[in-house]
Amino acid sequence: MLDSIKKVAEMEQGDEEVKKRVAFVLIDGLGDVSIPKLGYKTPLQAANIPNLDAIASAGINGLMDPVEVGLGCGSDTAHLSLMGYDPRVYYRGRGAFESMGAGRRADRHFEEEGPILCAALDGMKLPSFPEYEVRVRYATEHRCGVVVKGPKLSGNISGTDPLKDNRLLLQAKPLDESEEANHTANVVNELSKEISRILVTHPVNAKRLAQGKNIANLVLLRGCGIRIEVPPFEEKHGLWPCMVAPTKIIAGLGMSLGIDILEAPGATGDYRTLLTSKAVAIANALSAPLSPCPNVFVPGEDGHKPGRSGGYDFGFLHIKAIDDAGHDKATMFKVKGLEAVDKAIRQLAKLLWQAESCSDYQYFLCVTGDHSTPVEYGDHSFEPVPFTMCRLREFVSAVGGESALLETSLEPFPLPTVVECGEDVAGKEEDGGRKETPTAVGGDSVAELSEIAAARGCLGRFHGGEMMGVITKFLKLEV
Repeated sequence: MLDSIKKVAEMEQGDEEVKKRVAFVLIDGLGDVSIPKLGYKTPLQAANIPNLDAIASAGINGLMDPVEVGLGCGSDTAHLSLMGYDPRVYYRGRGAFESMGAGRRADRHFEEEGPILCAALDGMKLPSFPEYEVRVRYATEHRCGVVVKGPKLSGNISGTDPLKDNRLLLQAKPLDESEEANHTANVVNELSKEISRILVTHPVNAKRLAQGKNIANLVLLRGCGIRIEVPPFEEKHGLWPCMVAPTKIIAGLGMSLGIDILEAPGATGDYRTLLTSKAVAIANALSAPLSPCPNVFVPGEDGHKPGRSGGYDFGFLHIKAIDDAGHDKATMFKVKGLEAVDKAIRQLAKLLWQAESCSDYQYFLCVTGDHSTPVEYGDHSFEPVPFTMCRLREFVSAVGGESALLETSLEPFPLPTVVECGEDVAGKEEDGGRKETPTAVGGDSVAELSEIAAARGCLGRFHGGEMMGVITKFLKLEV
């Protein structure tokens, strides 16, 4: 597979002084399956996404199994694999990532009450285990991170989440016969009990009860883990990395790999996110010092510090809302959401092209997903995801040239409005879908971004652990 891009890479010989930088866009839950209401097309096939199609037509393509063929994986294990870290070796549970990324199930939309309840739990005491410190930080939507600090703890225990509604809360159990695992299960079970005691009597829940809402009377504890120790991303791949990831588990994973997490005002990690803010943050980080580099998140604190003055080589832009659409079974939102992502990618391309035009930087665009989240299933599945990558200058040609790209507005825009989970979105166009058939002009015969088209790409089908090798090979870098 890597040899299949050798010819493209050879075209770059002689550009030794050019500084190459990658804008990597990860669309969470990108892949899908054929949907009857879309004429048996996938959301990618049904969406009007000329810019994503332009990347595919101008570059190289393939189908990627994030971890391995036939495995329906979580975002945490998938991201580890894509970044070049075998989850079978390094994965220690999602809890450590969620907690590290937080820094600061009544329903998904819990952004106002969640931080208040988390503050009430933060610093709580465990009567039988007074030597342990408990920290609770709000993450996003209905999620939080819980950290327990103290001696003789193990990450090898089960969680309390029954994984289905209307079932009893589970008891944590040791997953091995060690004293540490047995002890940790006891600590977590008392923690779960004390969390419920505090939440049930909280004024927020008294108000919810008066309004006829379900009360937030417990925290589902899952993915217990300890912080991983791995070689930093820059050391492993030779690229200085940064990331925009309001979703705390992804931010925590990034920090665990030594990736700077950029500040992007208005980027929320849900349906309210401002994609333009994400695009601007990544573009500024990749074009510094030509543009001011954004501030970066400080692990364990609520503040920020200046980003790398010389900029970054690898800008990771994580987009969560498409995955949420899959989980919510919102077919038309996934279609329209992909069209909004397409619009933001054009904004990102414009900003990077402006930097490339007046510097010795050369930019590359790369787009893929971490797993499939079909709207028919409402959960992650094992289907592979499309992968595409091209040089920015080839993308510019594919969208009609510099003048056409520079006409792109940089005004922020919201995602389409979700009417209700599983229903269509406001403003659906009956004549939606691709406006014209694109033409392949790049390294293979693929002319559009979709699960079906990507299967014809020169990269074939590969697993996520090979992805960074594909990218660095395309950049003609030695790893």
